[in-house]
Amino acid sequence: MRGAVRALILINVAVFLLQQVMDLDSLALWPPGDQFRPWQLITYAFLHGDLLHLAFNMLALYVFGRALEERWGSARFATFYLASAVAAAATQLAAQLGSPGLYATVGASGGVFGVLLAFAMFFPRERIVVLPIPIPLPAWLFVTLYAGLELFFGVTGTQAGVAHFAHLGGMLGAALLLLHDRLAPEGPPPLHRPTVG
Repeated sequence: MRGAVRALILINVAVFLLQQVMDLDSLALWPPGDQFRPWQLITYAFLHGDLLHLAFNMLALYVFGRALEERWGSARFATFYLASAVAAAATQLAAQLGSPGLYATVGASGGVFGVLLAFAMFFPRERIVVLPIPIPLPAWLFVTLYAGLELFFGVTGTQAGVAHFAHLGGMLGAALLLLHDRLAPEGPPPLHRPTVG
């Protein structure tokens, strides 16, 4: 396991243990209002609702993040992951505008969904098996179906208490980052020094 994936998993586990003995509600992502603070755009991604929530997110980060970190290096992977988490937070805040009720969002899922999208783009034919359905799906199809389900659940309000729009926001942020990388200029051409013979 490379450095960034390992560090992110260890930080998430450490913060989860702290949650068991400390009140960290001020680090969760609260809707715009009295309880919202700018740092919550990133700190929420290191909090989790329960052990199962943490385990699923860290397993996905481990499985899909390693290949991307191997491709990009630790610094670029960590930046991509955190940017996806911030995009997820911004999308969640936008979705909560005008919504009744005041509840906080926690979890690494926004960053993880960004990683899922990138994995599917770079390794589209890699087979993914999600138990209990033992049918291997190519990564591009798995992620497309997953995104469709998230959109359906978010629009219909199914699965209350799950931040579906944050998941989609993580994917959207990841897609914009990858598009920016693809469209970014390569930089100035190298200087050619004349050879002296």
